[in-house]
Amino acid sequence: MRARVSFGIIGTTDGSTVAALAPRLERLGFATLWVNDVPGGDSLARLRVAADGTERLHLATGVIPIDRRPVATLDLVGLPAARTTLGIGSGRAERPLGLMRAGIAELRGRSEASVVLGALGPRMRRLAAERADGVLLNWLTPAAAATATAEQHAAAAAYGRSPADGRVVTYVRTIVDEAARPALEIEAHKYERVPAYAANFARLGTGALDATISSAARLADYLADGVADEVVVRAITPTNSLAELERFAETTAEWHDDAVADARFSEE
Repeated sequence: MRARVSFGIIGTTDGSTVAALAPRLERLGFATLWVNDVPGGDSLARLRVAADGTERLHLATGVIPIDRRPVATLDLVGLPAARTTLGIGSGRAERPLGLMRAGIAELRGRSEASVVLGALGPRMRRLAAERADGVLLNWLTPAAAATATAEQHAAAAAYGRSPADGRVVTYVRTIVDEAARPALEIEAHKYERVPAYAANFARLGTGALDATISSAARLADYLADGVADEVVVRAITPTNSLAELERFAETTAEWHDDAVADARFSEE
């Protein structure tokens, strides 16, 4: 089954921009709006704005570092649980697995929303397969994502869980024109300096820019069968303005439609 396509923005995106963008994403057929949680940008507040203007669009945080924002402090009011995914990460916690186990349990007690874990290493991925509703992977090439997806589905099955519990979401920085490339390169080089990501890039033999999208063909690579269950095109634009994000949404929706049409043609 081909992956669903979702849309990602940074948590500092202005609320009025989110209010205008979310209904357009719903009309264009994106599965989910993912908002990554960064200092100075509350992902939950942005999702509440998006929820008010949509009926079907799913909403997700990608991800809230619960070492910085403990679960008890999260304001979950106003989020429709049936279409909300709470993505959490361990941040820079000294004991990340213990923190995430406790975080999953606490979220289960506070909300019926789905819970996914931001994971890099195998132990966190196993925890996601055992106790969460999916895993969010970051900075992986299509080949690396396909390997991780197969492993995650197998791990969920080994724990006696349903295929849906092995859900794999791949978060991919994306540009639709060359004017955004400097911003993409800044983002990529920032992650290459993070020790955990640097080590992972070294293990995979890839760089950050190898795990990005800048064309319809590259999006099609990520949408191929078995690569992921959901692909988030994280919008990188020159200034993150509403006009740029709307153009990005229209362009990536066209890329998606082209990829689906090409896949159907090749199957006939």
